[in-house]
Amino acid sequence: MQPTPAQPANRFERRRAKTRQALVGAARQILAERGDTEVSIQVIAERADVGFGTFYNHFETKEALFDAAVADALEEYGQLLDSATGQIDDPAATVAANVRLTLQLAASHPEITGILRFRGLQHVHSGTGLGPRALRDLEVGKASGRFRIADARVALSAVGGAVLGMVQLRATADLNDAAGEQTAEMVLRMLGLDADEAHALATQPLPPLG
Repeated sequence: MQPTPAQPANRFERRRAKTRQALVGAARQILAERGDTEVSIQVIAERADVGFGTFYNHFETKEALFDAAVADALEEYGQLLDSATGQIDDPAATVAANVRLTLQLAASHPEITGILRFRGLQHVHSGTGLGPRALRDLEVGKASGRFRIADARVALSAVGGAVLGMVQLRATADLNDAAGEQTAEMVLRMLGLDADEAHALATQPLPPLG
């Protein structure tokens, strides 16, 4: 389910919002398929089923559209994981679940996974998507003593690199759920949990991914 902004007030604004989302959706598809933005505005407009001139009513440049598409996909990703793990109180259990659920996204949400693979690393510290949510959980874990880390931002870089590395590997290898469990266990040990507890948290039943 994609992010759902507040409904525009009138018919013109609703039509405009629908057209903008069609352009963003087309850009998301292209990013997930190709990983680059070397495509013409005409091709984007045709994919979105809108007129060429309509593009400039919503975005000044192609780069602005693709930035919006990445932000949209990462926000959907963050919302999906928030929905699945929102009732978990333990930040360590939340981190473990998010790592494992990210692997499951490859099957259920391949478009998001494709964008994560090609664009995720440069957006680890952005203001949208899982980045700010993961930073929040790391800061809570640090403040409570759950995680033995000096700087939550540095920890986010390490966790993000591990998760995105797993996503990249998933694109070229046949990974099962055990790969997610192993990655989650290694991430928790990196954050300071002992081996037994990290293993237990990384293998406990997962909440459903919407």
